[in-house]
Amino acid sequence: MQPLEHASNSELLAALGGPRAAQSLMERFGGLSPIARASLDELQQLKGVGRAQATAIRSAFLLAQRLSQEAYQESPVLDTPERVADVLREPNRLHTVENLQVLCLNTRRRLIAVENVAQGLLDQVLVHAREVFAIAIAKRASAIILAHNHPSGDPTPSEADIRVTRDLIRAGHLLKIEVLDHVILGHRTVERPRDYCSLRELGYFAGH
Repeated sequence: MQPLEHASNSELLAALGGPRAAQSLMERFGGLSPIARASLDELQQLKGVGRAQATAIRSAFLLAQRLSQEAYQESPVLDTPERVADVLREPNRLHTVENLQVLCLNTRRRLIAVENVAQGLLDQVLVHAREVFAIAIAKRASAIILAHNHPSGDPTPSEADIRVTRDLIRAGHLLKIEVLDHVILGHRTVERPRDYCSLRELGYFAGH
């Protein structure tokens, strides 16, 4: 048997749930990210996937998420959109709806905390400035970064994303808490190798 490090995705899934389960999973979902977002009930609807196999598969993806979080036990410096995406990529991979998060930073741009502010439908998240800045004040943050996921996979900002960002930038000015960026997370494709976008890089922070 070849080392696990060299095994294909299907072979690793087979080690968790058996060959029949692995085949059903790849035929139904096509890749690891959709499998990671599937619920226990969705997994158990597939041929060859019982509760034990579904639990093992779900547990493996949750462990991967926690491993990613442990990698940042020392607070990272979040001074680029890429670093923000690196911190949030795995925790957001499992979300099937949009989740708006606030990253609270100290004066040296080190991460203090990541807090979920709102959860919405696939195409929108409703958020109020008071909810965002209440978290920042409670964490004694000198600056914040906004972030949310697009379950569709396309990180291109919507008009609502741009409007909410500008409203929160203005609110931050009043409270003397700078909004540094708004990073949107999606999924990589062959045509789109970068799985995130930065509204600051796109120019939406200019003039604020």
